[in-house]
Formats: sequence, C-alpha cells, structure tokens
Amino acid sequence: MDRKVMVVSVAVGFLGLLSAALAFAAEATRTKVSDVQTRRGGECVYPKSPALALGLISALALMMAQAIVNIVAGCICCKKHPHPSDTNWTIGLIAFIASWVSFIIAFLLLLTGAALNDQRGQERMSFRDYCYVVKPGVFSGGAVLSLASVALAIVYYVALSSKNAQSWGADQNQGGIAMGYPPQANPVFVHEDTYNRQQFP
Repeated sequence: MDRKVMVVSVAVGFLGLLSAALAFAAEATRTKVSDVQTRRGGECVYPKSPALALGLISALALMMAQAIVNIVAGCICCKKHPHPSDTNWTIGLIAFIASWVSFIIAFLLLLTGAALNDQRGQERMSFRDYCYVVKPGVFSGGAVLSLASVALAIVYYVALSSKNAQSWGADQNQGGIAMGYPPQANPVFVHEDTYNRQQFP
C-alpha cells in the first residue's frame, strides 16, 4: 500500500473513532427523564449536560473525515474509467454511495440529538404535559453510522487508489515493451547481376 494511502486512511480512521467515541459519550451524558424536575405551573427544569458539545464535536469530526477522503480521492462519478466492469471500480462505487448515505444519516442524528438535548433552565411543558427529552439510541445510532461511514470511505479510497496504481503500472509496462524492441527496417532484395556488374565492369 502506498504511504500516502496509509497516512490518509489512518487520519480518517482516527477521526471516525473520535466521532464515534464522542457520540457514545453524548449518549451516556444526555438528559434523561429522571434528571428533569417539574414544578407547579407546568415548568420543566433541565440540568446542564455536556451532550450538546459532545454531539456537535462528534458531527464536526465526522464531517472532517468525509471531507478529507473526498478531497484526496475525488468524486468517483466525475472520473472516466475505461473498464466500468472492473472489480475495484465497482467496489469503490458501492462504497462511495453507501458512505455518503450513512454519513448523511449519522450527521443528522448527531445534530438532532445535540439540538434536542439543548434544554436548559425552565421550559414550559409540552407534548401532553410531558417534559421532552432525547430518546435513547439517537447518539448511539449516530456513532454506529459514523463508524460505518468512515470505514466505507476508506474502502472507497483504497479501491480507487489501487485502481489508479494498476493503470499506471500497466502504462509503464507497455512503455517498456515498446522501448525494448526498436523499429526494424524492411529488408531490401538486390538482384545478383548488380554485384556482378560492380566486380566486372
């Protein structure tokens, strides 16, 4: 594997793990029903929670990982490939689409969970006199999908990089074969009388 591919894969993988870890931390520190206090007059008192900051940083790390892969590798839909049936190209295309789908869902889950968890101070009761809190599993789902998105992005990048390396190697081999066999001139046949005339004028 190329050194550049290794460095990019490690960096993107680290950001993906960071995003998932922060999302799981946000899930553990989110505001729960037992943390909310109710007062007379229909007011819900929410405690402070770091889930908002954790969710936003997790979404930011995921966005950075996705941006790095797509900037370095480029969009596979914008590139022309002479053999669309190639295995690496097919794997890269599937991983590219699945990575973007999982990224969008994970990003929305993380932002939604962070926004809904941003309940501070006193709020009026809503939803049939219930204090609203983030449902369990929102941040966890975002964490799992962020890992899937980053893993698929790495697969897409590695598959695309290996395809480019194979194409470059094939071009080099063809160039070496062409240089190894210099062009030969067509043979010229001379009649026997020509030599006789030169020797015996």
